Amino acid sequence: MPCFIVLLGAFFPRVAFVLLWIFSNDVERSFDDSFLLPLLGLIFLPFTALVYVLVWVPGTGVDGLDWLWIGLALVLDLSSYGGGSRYRRRD
Repeated sequence: MPCFIVLLGAFFPRVAFVLLWIFSNDVERSFDDSFLLPLLGLIFLPFTALVYVLVWVPGTGVDGLDWLWIGLALVLDLSSYGGGSRYRRRD
């Protein structure tokens, strides 16, 4: 199941995050049963929220090189916003 979520998340991160939220309790556990923070992640930073849920480990949370993956996902989210604005300005 996690491999399918990662492959789906590469192309459709919002869909993968919603499926993960509906069919498992990983989102609730990683965000401490919060509703607002995962919702904001789903809307504004879908890659970052998805990677955070995937690298979060019960008991220890996120540590070490996991932060590198979250940082790369953040860069990917921000670059998708920047690339979209550059494309709109070109016309």
